[in-house]
Amino acid sequence: MCTVASISAPEASFTDLEIFEDSEEGDASCIIQEKDLLRKSQNSKTGLYILDLIDQGSIDPDHTIYNKLLKKCTQLGRLREGKMVHEHFLNSKFKSDLFIQNTIVNMYAKCGSLDDALKMFDRMSLKDMVTWTALITGYSQNDRWEEALALFPQMIELGLKPNQFTFASLLKASGLAATDKPGRQLHAFVVNYGYNSDVYVCSSLLDMYARCGRMKDAQLVFDGMVSKNEVSWNSLIAFHARKGEGEDALKLFWRMQREDFKPTHFTYSSIFSACSSTGALEQGKWIHAHMIKSGGKLIAFVGNTLLDMYAKAGSIEDARKVFDRLEKRDVVSWNSMLTGFAQHGLAKEAVERFEEMLKIGILPNEITFLCVLTACSHGGLLKEGQYYFELMKKYKVEPQVEHYVTIVDLLGRAGHLNQAESFINNMPIEPTAAVWGALLGACRMHGNIELGTFAAERVFDLDPVDSGPPVLLYNMYASAGRWSDAARVRKRMKESGVKKEPACSWVEIENAVHMFVANDNAHPQSEEIRKMWEKISAKIKEVGYVPDTRHVLLFGDEQEREAKLQYHSEKLALAFALLNSPPGSPIRIKKNIRMCGDCHSAIKFVSKVMEREIIVRDTNRFHHFNDGSCSCGDYW
Repeated sequence: MCTVASISAPEASFTDLEIFEDSEEGDASCIIQEKDLLRKSQNSKTGLYILDLIDQGSIDPDHTIYNKLLKKCTQLGRLREGKMVHEHFLNSKFKSDLFIQNTIVNMYAKCGSLDDALKMFDRMSLKDMVTWTALITGYSQNDRWEEALALFPQMIELGLKPNQFTFASLLKASGLAATDKPGRQLHAFVVNYGYNSDVYVCSSLLDMYARCGRMKDAQLVFDGMVSKNEVSWNSLIAFHARKGEGEDALKLFWRMQREDFKPTHFTYSSIFSACSSTGALEQGKWIHAHMIKSGGKLIAFVGNTLLDMYAKAGSIEDARKVFDRLEKRDVVSWNSMLTGFAQHGLAKEAVERFEEMLKIGILPNEITFLCVLTACSHGGLLKEGQYYFELMKKYKVEPQVEHYVTIVDLLGRAGHLNQAESFINNMPIEPTAAVWGALLGACRMHGNIELGTFAAERVFDLDPVDSGPPVLLYNMYASAGRWSDAARVRKRMKESGVKKEPACSWVEIENAVHMFVANDNAHPQSEEIRKMWEKISAKIKEVGYVPDTRHVLLFGDEQEREAKLQYHSEKLALAFALLNSPPGSPIRIKKNIRMCGDCHSAIKFVSKVMEREIIVRDTNRFHHFNDGSCSCGDYW
């Protein structure tokens, strides 16, 4: 057998690692460097250089050459070259080799050519468990879960015994189903075949239940695992984080530490996301410090979630520091930073960073444009927002409905309501409830009841179960004193079963999150909280605060309406924080709906008389109150 080494290949783009090594016996074997492995041949029958060498007799092939060629095609996702190797293999003396046939099925499946994988599968006269598993895995990885699951009973009928890889792929497919029934049935097979103690299969079971929304079942599987690994810990933490169950994710993280499992980059990424969803800044900072002490680096995806956590938890300065320290910034990093600026009302900073991004050659995507358009909308940058919307054409980014919503919001906030309506009427796509909802919100802001009523009717038709628009319309009527119209909207809500989401606010003190609703008496310190707010209310009235009773949405005399204002959830959260936090420390409050105008006004005065920085995150944005003013400039 000849030895072929370091053949010149000007078309090659691979490294010089050898893929064939000398045998243990020392016999010469063919050595082909990786740079020549998939080199294309011109004017040849095969199209690949190494296959030409075989045809020319320069290489005496054995089954390992085909196997390694196919594996390299699989690794690099080179379907075209894989088909060439397959065709050459079919004309070789090894065409009945079951091992290589399995590799071909796997190659097609991994490269996403499932029809070719199935054709090869059907042609095989003999199929072992590896063949079935390769095809099942291919269907599963390409989200064709029904076809993956359909193979399982056929396999069982033939008397073949599934292994842990078969079950892992089947369970992944089950997690994509609309119901947990297939997964539960597979769970029974897992137990029957004795794999219920296998850490690999149990991790897949856990993942399946979590994907189906059965977190209690996922937790039961996790708790019952004889041995756990980082994958099982990471899976459960990640799913709690994705479902917005931040406290559960954090509890698992602490438990992971106690049981001596070392967090990975995936762990940190998930836990930062969990802190982001709950606004738990202090815990996020502690975990960031823990990651640094453990030697963790700010690789892109971890850095991006950390950046996002700081921004969403109210510390845009820390988010900026993380961005500046990232080893590598991808488009997601830039988008995260732009989102943070938009959420915090730092429109000019967002525009500056966006221009910097374009200057250094980072191509913006649809999310990038959505971020910068949102920043312009929140900052009142009308001309800039319109310019960037047009700029999308230059970068061949097709506007989606979310981009149209931001332009309606941009025009509406600026008071150009008729122009916003005209923009909607000339959209190239059908306006959605969100588009009309943006116009409705602007009409509420500027008191245009007639156009607001028209927009509200469009929203009711398109999304009759959304509670936001009827509440907005009710607020408009109530603020204008049109109580009969307000009562009609409330009646309509009741008849259609639409319920207003109860307002609530959260504040984090000493790593614990405390929640409040309006007129809350449930908190252990409720009496002290009310007394504290009464004291603060008296102070801010002395320096100019006047309760804005337009934000009381119930009919009554002025005194009753003023009393209703005093115990909104964010005011109670603020009073609690003032009672329980060190003097001079920042206070961060999170609210599940838009903050009312009276609370906004009151908190501005509180920031001055109490000499505290107060940060409130509502569904629209962050408000940074300091020394009697707000970062939004009252444009929100």
